[in-house]
Amino acid sequence: MPLKAAALHVPIMVREVIALLKPENGEIIVDGTLGLGGHAENILESTAAGRVIGFEWDREAAELAAERLARFADRFLLIHGSYADIDSELAVCGVEKVDGVLVDLGMSSLQIDRGERGFSFQKDAPLDMRMNQDMEKTASDIINRAGENELADIFYFYGEERQARRIARFIVEKRRVSLIKTTHQLAELIKMAVPKRFHPKRIHVATRTFQGLRIAVNRELDNLNRLLEKAPDTLRSGGIFCVISFHSLEDRMVKQAFRADSRLRVITGKPVQPAVEEIAANPRARSAKLRGAVRI
Repeated sequence: MPLKAAALHVPIMVREVIALLKPENGEIIVDGTLGLGGHAENILESTAAGRVIGFEWDREAAELAAERLARFADRFLLIHGSYADIDSELAVCGVEKVDGVLVDLGMSSLQIDRGERGFSFQKDAPLDMRMNQDMEKTASDIINRAGENELADIFYFYGEERQARRIARFIVEKRRVSLIKTTHQLAELIKMAVPKRFHPKRIHVATRTFQGLRIAVNRELDNLNRLLEKAPDTLRSGGIFCVISFHSLEDRMVKQAFRADSRLRVITGKPVQPAVEEIAANPRARSAKLRGAVRI
């Protein structure tokens, strides 16, 4: 049975996103993280003549989103690329200014649930973790080639893993004997590296290390920095910039960038969080935080 985007992905905080963006006929909204098209579909449905430009660098996700949004063909444009290149990509399209920019920094359900992509330790698979499959360096390349200090920094700064140095040391010792190639190999190694008394109660002991590794593979924080710098200049006066984040590193970056940027005025005093009903229906929404700013 062919995959269907709508069945694979439930977009986060749709009502709250629409309330911030307030899309109108004739306006152009950039969905910088198109994923499987959930937010874009709702934005397009909210107007009769509004347009969406969607950025997606995961080929499989882009194909599924394009199928989902085919009925909006005259109002939707797909760009196979990164939101970090928002300025140059819009220039290629002949678009000078847009009325809104939305990015959802969460993992795509497609990437999480398709175990063979190597993002999760729930299924044994090659250590890949590339969101853009055209990228050369995989998670396995980093695990097996990076120095001990570099690995420890990745796990500590990107994954906020307090046992980063111990985990890095175990990895370097293990790979001297044989390469670490699969998600289960890495997860089991982390489990052995971290003393039982330091295992977290609510999450798997490998969760933070996998997060840090994924961020490093995809250069997520570098790309977010580039977006935060470039996006305000793509917005018309009064245009809205919305970011949904899922962990403290990203949320802190967005909060500080919005406050420090003289081009923007923050319109969400505190981050908007999902309603209790949404979290009950979609537990993956529980850590989401939505921040918004307006171009001045």
